[in-house]
Parts: sequence; structure tokens; C-alpha cells
Amino acid sequence: MINHAAILERIDATPVVSSPKRQRSSPHPCLPASLPSTAVIQREADLTAPKSLLSQLVKNATHKTALTEAMSTKITDSPPQPQSPSEIVPSSPPSPLQRFFGLKKAPKASTSWKDPESWEVLRAIERKDITYLMEVRDRAFHTLIRPSGGTTPLIHTMRIGKSHHDVAIILLGAYSRYINHLEEEDFAKKETRSNLVSLRSSLKSAIDHGLQSSDSNLLASFLQTLVMSEGDTWIQEQVKVVGIALRQGPSGRPVEVSRSAVRSVATHALGKAPLIADIEDYVSNATVDLLMMAAWSLALESFPGERLPPYYFARDDRVYKSFTDRLDQHRDDINRRLGRQLKGQLNILRSALQGHARSWHGKVDVLALELDEVR
Repeated sequence: MINHAAILERIDATPVVSSPKRQRSSPHPCLPASLPSTAVIQREADLTAPKSLLSQLVKNATHKTALTEAMSTKITDSPPQPQSPSEIVPSSPPSPLQRFFGLKKAPKASTSWKDPESWEVLRAIERKDITYLMEVRDRAFHTLIRPSGGTTPLIHTMRIGKSHHDVAIILLGAYSRYINHLEEEDFAKKETRSNLVSLRSSLKSAIDHGLQSSDSNLLASFLQTLVMSEGDTWIQEQVKVVGIALRQGPSGRPVEVSRSAVRSVATHALGKAPLIADIEDYVSNATVDLLMMAAWSLALESFPGERLPPYYFARDDRVYKSFTDRLDQHRDDINRRLGRQLKGQLNILRSALQGHARSWHGKVDVLALELDEVR
């Protein structure tokens, strides 16, 4: 037996070192930011849905084409023989969806193109033939807005029902794309004017059908595209009118002038039907955008700078972000060169429109109290 007494005594004599106590971290409470309203979320979804849907269709079409080519390719043991220049066959052009997203510039097709008949467009809608519809959009856009048999392609799509909601979004995206690609000189062309008349008629009919069938999902988007079809000229004219009201101060009632200008377009499109929540939200969005564009246009009379892009008009808070960026960029010019009234109006617009705590309608009410009421 081994005696371990000496070892145990030495271990017992070793002092025990205790670990330092951890200090508790002090709490840092925070308040979560409020979520945007349901109307704002719905409008953002309506604007981004066409891009997402078309992106998915491009992905599916590309995958299907690659799979078909891989299955049809024959495997040979011998290497391919070089071809003479006369034997070289030009590669097939990319699909219309690929051209839509600018993946590759399409070469001229060898076969002649013939504008489709109205029944062919309607059949493609019923079959959800997106590739064909995109080809029609690129080559014969007028057939997508041309009425036939008392209906238009967009109305026909809406009558089919919710199963073709995605096709309606794609047609609406084609309309918006056509308008956005028009240059100022294009509005003087007879063909463009004819297309715009047909497009506005198609949109107004779609709005009427949506009101009658209680299908209001896309009404705000229809109205937005209808305003876009008026071109930059309409926006610039309204900016001048609202600018005159801003110069006069509260007596000019600039908020009421701006709201009346937008409501006149909505009323002309909707007739005597009441403004539903989504359209009321769009009208309020357009109202504050006109006010910001008009105020900034007055500021640029005192110093050089960039105007607010008209293609941002009534697209959520794009005008507001561009507006605040320019206020920060020209802070010194604003303080030194602008009068007291205009500086106050710019500050009111910036503070009243920031954040998502209030709806667009609520922001308009705040601006009316600040800019239209005599204090």
C-alpha cells in the first residue's frame, strides 16, 4: 500500500483562485419602426410583380431551351469538321423575353413578320403564351391595345378571371414600357398619337370593368399608366400651376390646387364612381409629388441644379428621396439665396412627408394645415 498523505496535504494547501464576476450589461431598449400601410405594400407589390414574373418566365424559358438542345444533341466520337463560310448557318435569335431584359441584341430574323389578327392575340392570352405576347409587343404593339368585337386584349384578360391576373400584369407592364420609351418628339408623330388614344381608351375601359366587377386590384396601376400616357407635358404644366400657388403662399392654397389637378384626371377616368382606397392613395401620392416638384422648380430659379425626374412621378417615395437628396446637396444655396417663405415651404415638405407612420392621405392633410391655412 502506498501512502499519499504528503501529496494530499500539498493539494489541500494550494489556494483556490475564484474567477472574476461577470458584469451585467445594461439594457438598451429600442422602439421598432412602424410598418407601412397595407395600401402602400399593395402598390409596391403591383409595381414589382411584373418584373418578378417576367424574370421567372425568362428563367424557365432559358432552362427549357437549354434542356431541349441538350437532349437533341447527338454524341459523336469524331471531332466536328470545320465548315466552309457558305455552310455556316446564323444562330437563332434570342427569345422576346431575353430582348425585353436586354440580355442580347437580337439579329434580324430571316423570316418575314406579319402582324397578328385580333383573334390570334386573344388566343395567346387565353393560352398564356407569354413568349408570343412579348413578340407581339416588340413588333406590333398596336395590336395589344386595338379593340375588336367590343373588347380589347386587357378587357378580355380581366373577363377570364383571376387565373389570368398575371397576364393582365404583363400587358400593363407592356403599356408602361411603351410609354417610358417614348421621346418628346415621338408625341408629335401620328402613329404615336393614335396608339396613345387607343391605350387610354383601353385603360379607361379596364377601369370601368374593374369598378363594375368589383375587381379593384389593378385600378391604381391602370390610373398611374393613364397619367403616364399624358406625357411629361402634363406634369410640367401642373408643376407651373402649383408653383404659382406656392408663390402666393396660403392664399394660393397650393395643396388644394395640386390635389384638384390630380383628381381631375382620376374623375375623368372613373366618372361618378367613388374613389376607392387604392386610388385615393395614388391621388394623395401624386398630390405631394406635384408639390415637391413645384417647390423645387421655384428654388432652381435662384441657383443652378437638377430638376426632379418626371418619370418618378407618383411612384411611392421616389420623388421624396430625390427631393431630400437635392435639399442636402444645395443646403448652402438654399440658406443664402432663397426667401423666407420658400425656405419654410421646403422645410414643411421635408418634415411632413418623412417616414411611413402616416398614409399618403394623412400627409396631404398635414400639408393642407401647414401650407393652405393662414396663420
